[in-house]
Amino acid sequence: MHARELVELTAFVSAHGAALIECEPSIPTANIEQYWIASKVRLDRWAWRLRRFTHPTASRPSEPWPHMEALFEEVLLSEILTRTWTAVLCLCDRVHGGDNAEPIARSVLLGHTEARHRVLQILAQAPSSHLDSAARMNRLRRRVECWTDVLLSRFADQHDAHQFAFDPKRAKDFAEDFRQRDSRQVWRLLLRSLRAAFCRDLSDESPNADLNARIGASVLSCFPPDMFEATGLPASLWFLRLTHAADDVQSMLDGLLEAKPSVEKTSRPFGSLQRS
Repeated sequence: MHARELVELTAFVSAHGAALIECEPSIPTANIEQYWIASKVRLDRWAWRLRRFTHPTASRPSEPWPHMEALFEEVLLSEILTRTWTAVLCLCDRVHGGDNAEPIARSVLLGHTEARHRVLQILAQAPSSHLDSAARMNRLRRRVECWTDVLLSRFADQHDAHQFAFDPKRAKDFAEDFRQRDSRQVWRLLLRSLRAAFCRDLSDESPNADLNARIGASVLSCFPPDMFEATGLPASLWFLRLTHAADDVQSMLDGLLEAKPSVEKTSRPFGSLQRS
């Protein structure tokens, strides 16, 4: 699954996030754990390749810049979902008085933010032969920041979600625009613009397609089935692909816990993520 598909998933989360926040019962812990473990493994993969690129050794030579471009894109682009889903999970905990979703969501966001900073440092020090590539990544970064604030604004008016925006004031301004206009018509236009904004200038390569699919599946599994009935989403091959990917998450979790028994000793399963 390409990270651009996670952007379309974020549009669904934005459109239905407010309803999920108010929905009873709260999100099952198992579904949140699926999101954590898939995100954790993806963060570990990112960290390994970024360290190898910035600190090569004789046994681990640096990858050529062109091989890293798709990874840079994935880190930048997928933050749209990470920030928006973090807002939803945190607000779910606050509304329902829970304490499971918010720590996990914030931990994933912290790890993603660290990966983003590493990528931006690399881009800022790009060699002259790759300045065009670095400039393209910077344009992508700007689009991601703007669209994240747009998608968060869908429920920032009712909840304190703008704190997860890149520019909280911009998110509030977008929320005000939604309130003053025909929200359905504006939303349809925004979706078209969203697809157009991220259908160009992107690599076809998806470095972590398997984990992107598992993350997407874990997010969708948190929504009750009746929310999909009016969207037509289950009829699409994209949704079916995500649904089937969710079946593999439990075995992935079991494998990681067997490989790292120390995880079971932590008071919270996401504790190690903060040290990534």
